[in-house]
Amino acid sequence: MGFIARVDAAQRANNSLLCVGWDPELEKFPAHLRDTPDALFAFFKAIVDATADLVCCYKPQIAHFAALGAEDALLRLIRYTQAAYPAIPVILDAKRGDIGSTAEKYATEAFGRYGADAVTLNPYLGHDSIAPFLKHADKGVILLCRTSNPGAKDLQDLDCGGKPLYQRVAETIARDWNGNRNCLLVVGATWPQQLAEVRAIVGDMPFLVPGVGAQGGNVQQIIQNGRGKATDALIISSSRAILYAGSGEDFADAARSAAITQRDEINRYR
Repeated sequence: MGFIARVDAAQRANNSLLCVGWDPELEKFPAHLRDTPDALFAFFKAIVDATADLVCCYKPQIAHFAALGAEDALLRLIRYTQAAYPAIPVILDAKRGDIGSTAEKYATEAFGRYGADAVTLNPYLGHDSIAPFLKHADKGVILLCRTSNPGAKDLQDLDCGGKPLYQRVAETIARDWNGNRNCLLVVGATWPQQLAEVRAIVGDMPFLVPGVGAQGGNVQQIIQNGRGKATDALIISSSRAILYAGSGEDFADAARSAAITQRDEINRYR
C-alpha cells in the first residue's frame, strides 16, 4: 500500500486529519526529563503512545534532531513508531533539494537510513533533483508549494508568465511529476486564499498543511478552502501547541488533551 493510501486508511480509522510534528526544544521539556541521558526518546515515545489513536501521521523535523546531535534518537523513534503503531505513517520533514548523486543520497537517507514513509522536498532545483525520490512509488514525495512563513511571498508570489510562481509549481508537479501518484504539496494554513487557488489547479492531490496551532492558521478556512472533492486530501500539521501543552510529569496527558481538541476542531468543519 502506498503512502497516500496509508494516510487515507489512518484518517478513516482514527477519524482524524491531524499530523503531530516532532520538533524537540529541550528548554520546553518537562524538568524531570530535560537532563536525562535519553530525554528525546523518552519524551517523544510518550507523546506517540499518548496520541497514536488520534492522528493520521507523525512528522519529525530532522534539523531539530540534527542540531542536538540526536539522529540516533530520531532513528529509534521512527523504528519504535513503525513497530508499535504500523498503521501510522511517518513523514521526514527534511526539505531536501539537490541534484545528481547528492539527491540520490538524500533519497537513501530518507527512505533507507530512516525508513520514512514520506519526505518533504524543495522543488526549485527542478525535476532531476526530485526524480530519485519519485521512483520510490510507495513513498510520499511532499513538495513545497506555498509555504506558511511570512517571507513566502518574497519569491513564491513572483509573476511567472501571468501567474505567481507557486501556481506554476503546482501545475508542473500535477501535470509532469506525479506519474506514480505519490506527490503531495505543502500549502500553509496561514494562506487560505492560496489554498483555494492551488486546490483548483491540482484537484484532489493531497496537501500537507502546516501553520495551525502556534502559527495561528484558521482551521475553518483550511477545510473550506483546501479540502478535496473526492477525499479530504488534507494532512493538517501541528507541533508545538500539542508537544508542549504541559510542562509537568503529566506532559503526555496534556499533549493528548491538546491533540483531541485540535482533532475535534478540525472534524467540526469537515
